[in-house]
Amino acid sequence: MAYRGSADLLTGDSGRIGVLITNLGTPDAPTTPALRRYLREFLSDPRVVEVPRLIWWLVLNLVILVIRPPRSAKAYASVWTERGSPLMFHTADQCSALRDALRARFGDDLVVDFAMRYGTPSISDRLDALQRAGVTRLIVLPLYPQYSGSTGGSTLDAINADLRRRRWVPSLHFISDYHDFDPYIEAMAERIRAYWAEHGRADRLLLSYHGIPKRYVTQGDPYQQQCLATSAKLMAALGLSEEQCLTTFQSRFGREEWLKPYTDHTLKALPGEGVRSVQVFCPGFSADCLETIEEIGEENREYFMESGGERYEYIAALNAEPAHIAAMVALVGPAVEGWLGVGRRTSDV
Repeated sequence: MAYRGSADLLTGDSGRIGVLITNLGTPDAPTTPALRRYLREFLSDPRVVEVPRLIWWLVLNLVILVIRPPRSAKAYASVWTERGSPLMFHTADQCSALRDALRARFGDDLVVDFAMRYGTPSISDRLDALQRAGVTRLIVLPLYPQYSGSTGGSTLDAINADLRRRRWVPSLHFISDYHDFDPYIEAMAERIRAYWAEHGRADRLLLSYHGIPKRYVTQGDPYQQQCLATSAKLMAALGLSEEQCLTTFQSRFGREEWLKPYTDHTLKALPGEGVRSVQVFCPGFSADCLETIEEIGEENREYFMESGGERYEYIAALNAEPAHIAAMVALVGPAVEGWLGVGRRTSDV
C-alpha cells in the first residue's frame, strides 16, 4: 500500500487543532442521475443496510436504483432552493458560525470545516484539506445527537478508512453522541418555547426521530434508548407529561419492522382519539433536510389533516440558531482546551 503524506508537514506549522463537523449528505442536484449516484453510495454502506452483500447488490442495482431515484428527485426538487440542498447550506452555515465562535474563544489558528458522509464534500477530501492546513490534532463531531451504528458508527468507519491510508495520522477526538447533553437539550427547549410564544401550543407535541430497523436495536444498537432519553430530558425541560408529548419514528424503508410507533401511523390515528392539533419537532435532526421539510412538513401534514385533524405545524430544526452553535462549542471546547493546555504531544486516541 502507498501511504499518503506530505514532507511540508515536517517543516511547516504542524501543530494546529482542527474541528470537523459531519452530516449524512445530499445529492448534488435534484435530478435522477444525481440521486442514483447518491443513493448508490448511501445504500451500499453495510452499516446502513445489514443484508448479505450479494443479495443486496442485486436488489439495490436491479430494483431500487431503477425505481427510487426518479421519485426521490421529485421530492428533492420540492425542497431545493437558490442555495441548493437545505442540508448542505444549513451545515455550511453551522460550520461558519461555529468557526467564528471557536476562533473568538480560542484564537484564529483553529481550523473548522465540514464534510458529508455520502456525497460532497467528502470526508476524505476535507481530511486532505485539514492536513494541508497543518492540522495534527482533530476533533470530529458528527451532527447526530443520538448514536447509531448506521450514522455515527458509519462516520467513524469513513474516518478510519481514510486515516488508514495516511502516513501521518492525527491525534483524534471523536464525539459519538450528545443525546443527553444539557446545552443541546436547552437549545431545543428554547426553540420550542419561542415557537409557542409566537404561535401558541397544540393539543400534542410529537417528537419524531429517524427510524432504524428494530433488529439493529435487539442486536445492541443504543439508538432507541438514547432517543427515549432525549425525549425524557426535553419533556422535563418543557414541563410536559407523557400525555402531552409523544415520541415516534419516521422514514422507514423496506419491509422489515422498524422502531415503533411510526410517525405516519400515529398522525393518522390521533384525530380519531380527539386530538385536533399537533406540533412536530425532530430532536434527531441537527439541520432541516428532505426528511423534515418534505416528509414531516408536507407528507405527514396531509396524513393528519385528511384523518380529521384541524391544525398541524412543524417546528423547524435548530440549524444555525445561536443556542445550537453554543451547544456545539460546549461539546468541542473541552478537547480544544485540553490540547491547548498540554501541548502538541497529547493524544486522545
